[in-house]
Amino acid sequence: MNDLKHIKTVYFLGIGGIGMSALARYFNSRGMHVAGYDKTSSRLTQQLSSEGISIHYDDNPQLIPENVDLAVYTPAVPKNLKEYHYLLNQNILIQKRAQVLGMITSGHYTIAVSGTHGKTSISALIAHILHQAGKNVTAFVGGIMKNYQSNCIIADETQIVVVEADEFDRSFLRLNPDLIIISAIDADHLDIYGNAEELKRSFREFATLLKNNGKLVVEKRLEKTFSGDQQLYTYGNDSRAGYSSDNAYIAEGYQFFDLITDKAHLRKIRFALPGGYNRQNAAAAFAAAMTMNVEPIIIRQALENFQGVQRRFDIRLRSGKMVYIDDYAHHPSELKACIDAVKTLFPGKKVTGIFQPHLYTRTRDFAEGFAQSLDQLDEAILIPIYPAREEPIAGVSSKMIYDKMHCDQKFLYQKSELIDKLQNFDIEVILTLGAGDIDRLVKPLESMLKKRYT
Repeated sequence: MNDLKHIKTVYFLGIGGIGMSALARYFNSRGMHVAGYDKTSSRLTQQLSSEGISIHYDDNPQLIPENVDLAVYTPAVPKNLKEYHYLLNQNILIQKRAQVLGMITSGHYTIAVSGTHGKTSISALIAHILHQAGKNVTAFVGGIMKNYQSNCIIADETQIVVVEADEFDRSFLRLNPDLIIISAIDADHLDIYGNAEELKRSFREFATLLKNNGKLVVEKRLEKTFSGDQQLYTYGNDSRAGYSSDNAYIAEGYQFFDLITDKAHLRKIRFALPGGYNRQNAAAAFAAAMTMNVEPIIIRQALENFQGVQRRFDIRLRSGKMVYIDDYAHHPSELKACIDAVKTLFPGKKVTGIFQPHLYTRTRDFAEGFAQSLDQLDEAILIPIYPAREEPIAGVSSKMIYDKMHCDQKFLYQKSELIDKLQNFDIEVILTLGAGDIDRLVKPLESMLKKRYT
């Protein structure tokens, strides 16, 4: 924190991003003057404004406050942004979000949650358990935690920091962790890494960043990937893991399971989130909490009152006639896990899924995998790719996935026509899936479904 102690004014480019907004809230809570730019207004930017943070939506350097001490940006910010070039030419400390997180984590005991899937859910679970245990924890989470209606928890006197360690752009190599969780290393971000082996090598490099006496906790299937002098622990839905989940079943709309380690056996935990992957996430949080000496009874209580994270198997509507679930899944294995969980929780129900692919490169690299996952649906709807930071790639579109699918009921729609088209569907269980701006359809879809079914 020494690098930040003289900072009085912080400016964010892309302040409405889920990770950036958490940092903005952190600095605002510390009494600093916080302001920022974003391309469009959103519910999140409106909340930040209501918290006293000044935000504008015009790319205009004249709107940047005077005397900015620190400017923060993400790789998603277009490099032709006028404000970005203006800040580069000023005598201002300008840092990527990951670099700022590195500064913060260097001064505190840091739990860094990494992996190509599960980071947000595991981070939220760990933060919630530690908060319930009365620890002085500050957490930066990549989603809105329903228990707190925020993407961060901020302690008055921070002793522990929980942070998502993002592999994109090798951002996690900026952190200073004491405890690392690694959930999965599936091929992803191949536009950055080139191949799966290079991605794996970067995770191994991340594990070497542990501070002295640091601990590495990995999903059981990754055990052989990591070797060396680290204190290595394993977790998962595998009885051979050091921290395992077992004896799972569904009842009354909840998932029940045991969490087991050599020091504790928590029986029949009632967990609101379904699916084997959520059980696995709970086992990861269990491992972290036990290494932090949290009492097992508090871990149980926190897991049982955990309400989840928005856009992570987020049940938006539930009536006798239909169910609507919104999920952030944007990789073939995430789609498969989410759809599997839906079919387990609602056996015999017709499942309609709406998927917005995220990034041209990811669509190009995993079109076959996306098609196979979406073929599990009874009805599959694709809308155009959300490009985020990318320019279009010739021949790459949602139709690339569509053409590889074997689902009898498959459709290609524009996002703007989707709500009208859905009026003609007989819906039992419906999912919105993707990491782009499909979240902007959630409220309109919710409103339409309420009128039809409740």
